[in-house]
Amino acid sequence: MTLAATLCQTRVAQGISADGQGVLMHGPTFMGNPLACRVACESIDVLLESNWQQSVRAIEAQLTDELNELSSHSLVKDVRSKGAIGVVELNQPLDKFMDWLPGFIVEQGVWIRPFRSMIYVMPPYIITSEQLTTLTTAIKSIVNKLEESVKS
Repeated sequence: MTLAATLCQTRVAQGISADGQGVLMHGPTFMGNPLACRVACESIDVLLESNWQQSVRAIEAQLTDELNELSSHSLVKDVRSKGAIGVVELNQPLDKFMDWLPGFIVEQGVWIRPFRSMIYVMPPYIITSEQLTTLTTAIKSIVNKLEESVKS
């Protein structure tokens, strides 16, 4: 269960939504927000009522299976997954691609935040297999687009 709202000055909003390195670099917090804390408590209740351990095992298996082909990619240093976390670590930082990369990611129909030299996902435990494939397909497209950019 995700719930978020941001109230801020125009200057801050422009930083959050701008192209370049500022985009996608904000995150959620439950600290000091009673509504968010209540939603967090409800999320915990929903989690404990579900078979989340099996979901995490299935997510890990699918991430491993679908991302593993990137292991031999020339730009990729490492591919790993642990639980519901999938990481593709590249041989170089992504800083120099941040002028176009966030927009390209959104064009893939996903919201993935690259960090340093990593493209990573932490999908919700309720994600479907089809939705997870959308994420892993997007990651492959991102890596291939990065390769095109490096070669040009």
